[in-house]
Amino acid sequence: MGQRPDLILNGVGSAAGGAYDKVLIDGVGKVMDSLSARLFKANGQIRVKGELETIEIEVNGIMNLEGPLRMNTMKLDGILHVDGGIAGESCVLNGLMTAKGDCELEEFRGVGGFTIEGLLNAGRMDVRLAGAGQAHEIGVETLKVRQGDQSLWNRLLGGIIPKLKPVLSAKVIEGDNLDLEYTNADVIRGNHVIIGEGCSAGLVEYRTGLTVHPGAHVGKEVKTGD
Repeated sequence: MGQRPDLILNGVGSAAGGAYDKVLIDGVGKVMDSLSARLFKANGQIRVKGELETIEIEVNGIMNLEGPLRMNTMKLDGILHVDGGIAGESCVLNGLMTAKGDCELEEFRGVGGFTIEGLLNAGRMDVRLAGAGQAHEIGVETLKVRQGDQSLWNRLLGGIIPKLKPVLSAKVIEGDNLDLEYTNADVIRGNHVIIGEGCSAGLVEYRTGLTVHPGAHVGKEVKTGD
């Protein structure tokens, strides 16, 4: 099997999809079909008219993917919109990420905002919200949520997107160790649970320990058995 070719786009241009070793896009680029690569690195404004499968992805700018994303590691500085699900090992976020499907990661950390229309599953999740964080349901081993630096967020995005309240919202949040601030959920379920400042929950179920901030709102607390 021969070596895969590289795909390099500079300035304004487009290219066919296919299998590549490295994809390097600098400027305004469009890939006309699904794409697989060892490395996908893009700076500027990028559109892929299909799915993307890569070992490593780095995006600086705005990217629209018209299909699912499968990767090992991702670093995002800017805005990523995925018309499908996201599956991979790790994501470092500095900006805004949206997905129309499920999102499954071993590690998810960073600052910014996200919208996952399906389920968000992660081993370890540590986010500082500078915009809204939304998912239908969240399942994690460990989760830490804080508010980030909104002034930095505003400088980075420069009014590209509307300002959204930096709160995490989900129907259900379930995990082993949950350390939450500025989080709204119908049900929060965990082993060790901290309901911090700015939280609102209809029902909190915990197995080992529960701490609730005086300013948080919890409709009902239930200690469950082993």
